[in-house]
Amino acid sequence: MKIICIGRNYIDHAKELNNPVPENPVFFLKPDTALVRKNRPFYYPDFSEDIHYECELVVKINKLGKNIHKKFAHTYYNEIGIGIDFTARDLQSKAKAKGLPWEIAKAFDASAPLSMEFIKKDEFHDLNNISFHLDKNGETVQEGNSGDMIFDFDEIISYLSIFFTLKTGDLIFTGTPAGVGPVKVGDELEGYVGDRLMLKCDVK
Repeated sequence: MKIICIGRNYIDHAKELNNPVPENPVFFLKPDTALVRKNRPFYYPDFSEDIHYECELVVKINKLGKNIHKKFAHTYYNEIGIGIDFTARDLQSKAKAKGLPWEIAKAFDASAPLSMEFIKKDEFHDLNNISFHLDKNGETVQEGNSGDMIFDFDEIISYLSIFFTLKTGDLIFTGTPAGVGPVKVGDELEGYVGDRLMLKCDVK
């Protein structure tokens, strides 16, 4: 199982980090050791002093695929969840300044809390109108909608399948909207799809 994360997939988020809007999906990988399941806590690592939350819709691949045409991409997933892409922003800034890869800032252990459940996609009236949000300590800090993604689910799957064979159980974090920010020990995070609480994560 692999975790593929899409970066800069919301225009407002790209702008808030002073990044150009991409012409194709920008992606990076996390190992399976990045996953935090069953609402377990996130323990703040001692190698960073600036961990940021990034809340994202997550697509779960349901069958083997390679070089998938966009018109068939919708058949390669049937569930959507929510996750957090924790980012060591201080390490990322140093890596970007030197032109180095981001994995040190993105792929560390426990950097990908994942919702306990996934929602069948046929429960959604419109896959291009899925609202989601993240609360920190009871206050909404991020709000997004799948309709605001630069590249939709099918475009992402088709593009990724050029480079990777997608396998059953692979997870695609589809990008975060504007509003990312830091966490500290003691914070409580809650991720929602619509009004449905999907994810809880305490920072310890």
